[in-house]
Amino acid sequence: MESAVECAADPILSQETLPLPGAPVLARLALSDTGFAFDPVSGDSFTLNQTGLALLRIFLRHRDILQVLEEVERDFDVDPLEAERDIHDFAVQLAGSLKP
Repeated sequence: MESAVECAADPILSQETLPLPGAPVLARLALSDTGFAFDPVSGDSFTLNQTGLALLRIFLRHRDILQVLEEVERDFDVDPLEAERDIHDFAVQLAGSLKP
């Protein structure tokens, strides 16, 4: 019988599957400490909660998914599977908000 729960040994994220916008797209964002983000290329702006702001700053520091996972697990005290899901969900939302 197959388990409905994914095993932490079977990660849902990899460098190839993380739907993260490219480094130049993220680097051009103007960020405030309150979570306001402005993309000067598109003119779009959006607001992040404190968790989203922290994740975006982690993405700016690390492009390697393993480094992102380690920092999220440590800073947010979450288990690896939960961290992977949260990172994936946020990356999908972020990618949908930014134009290349």
